[in-house]
Amino acid sequence: MIPSWWILKSRQYKLAVTTTYQQYKSSRAAAFRAYVELMKPRLSLLVAFSSGFGYTLGATYFDWHVFTMLFIGGVLVSGASVTINQIIEKDLDKLMKRTRNRPLPTGRLSVTQAWRFAVLTGLVGFMLLAVATNWLTVLMSAVSLLLYGFAYTPLKRVGPIAVFVGAIPGALPPLIGWVAATGTISEVALVIFALQFIWQFPHFWAIAWVADEDYKKAGFKLLPSGGGRNLQTAFQIMIYTLILIPLGVVPAQFGITGINSALVVTMVGVLFFAQTFYLMKQCMQGKTDTRKAALSIMFGSFLYLPIVQISFLLDKI
Repeated sequence: MIPSWWILKSRQYKLAVTTTYQQYKSSRAAAFRAYVELMKPRLSLLVAFSSGFGYTLGATYFDWHVFTMLFIGGVLVSGASVTINQIIEKDLDKLMKRTRNRPLPTGRLSVTQAWRFAVLTGLVGFMLLAVATNWLTVLMSAVSLLLYGFAYTPLKRVGPIAVFVGAIPGALPPLIGWVAATGTISEVALVIFALQFIWQFPHFWAIAWVADEDYKKAGFKLLPSGGGRNLQTAFQIMIYTLILIPLGVVPAQFGITGINSALVVTMVGVLFFAQTFYLMKQCMQGKTDTRKAALSIMFGSFLYLPIVQISFLLDKI
C-alpha cells in the first residue's frame, strides 16, 4: 500500500510542475503578443497592401509567388521600421496617452529585445524581397526603412519638415510594388507615388491636429503655420486635399485604369475635399473646439486611400 505522505508529495509535485508550465506558456504568449504589437500589424498590413496594389497595377503577368513574397517582405520590413521608431521614441511614448501602453514604455519588452527583433524581421524581409523580386525593389525598401526610422522619427521634434520626409516612405509602397512587377520606374508609377505622397499631408496633419495636446507633451511639431491649429493650417489641409482630385484621374489618361475608377476617385476626392470646409469654417469663426472637424478629415483620409486603390484594381481587372 502506498503511504499517504507519498501521495500528498506526488500531488504537490504535479501541481508545481503544472503551475510552472502554465506560467511558462502564459509568459511566452504574452511575449508573442508584445512582439506582434511592436510590429503595428494594421499599419504593416496596410503598407503590404499598398505594395501589392502597386504590383497588381504594374504586372502584365501576375505571379502569385512574387506577390506573396512581396506582401510578406513588406510586412516584415515595415515591422522593422516601426520597431526602430518605437525604440528611438521609447521615453517620449511614456509621456503620451495614446502610446504609453506600448511594449517598450510598459517594460513588456526591453530595448535589446526590440533591436534584435527589428534586425531579424528586417533581414528576413529584405531576403524575401531579394529572392523573389529585384535589387531595385530591395534598395527602395531599404531607403524607406532608413527614412522612416532614422530621419522622420527624430525630425518630429524639429518641425513640420518631418511630415514631408515621412511622406516619402509613406508613399513608396505602391512604387515598390510597381518596381517589383516591372523592374523600372515609369511615369505612371510616379503618378501613383505622387497620389499617395500628397495624401500623406492632410492625413498627417489631421492626426496631428486631433492629437496636438498629446504630441506637445513629447515635443512633436508636425503642424505647419507655426505648429498651430489655426486657419493657415486648415487652409493647407484644404489645398493638398484639392490636389488629389485631378491627380486621381491621371492613371486613366495613361490607360492603366479606366473611366469607372476615374469617376469613383473623383467622387471620393470631392467628398474628402468637402470635409475640409467644416474645419475651415470653424477656424474662420474663431472656434476653439475644432477636434470634431479634424476627426472627420482624419477618418476621411483613412477611407480615401483604400477606396481609390481598390477602384483602380477593379478597373484594371
